[in-house]
Amino acid sequence: MTGLIIRIGLRYGAGFLVARGLLGADDAAGFSTDPDIAAAIEAGAGVAVGAVVEGWHYLARRFGWEH
Repeated sequence: MTGLIIRIGLRYGAGFLVARGLLGADDAAGFSTDPDIAAAIEAGAGVAVGAVVEGWHYLARRFGWEH
């Protein structure tokens, strides 16, 4: 399910970049359908979520919030 959401986000992101003239149409097609790019973004999203959770836990312990 996450891969599907990432691919949809990549298509919209690539479309935005094409509309702004920052990316060519052929490049955008490769960008939004490349499974390696999708896997890298999934891994990055997983790391980002983990970092947010750990940061929140750190703040909760530091300020004495109950969790």
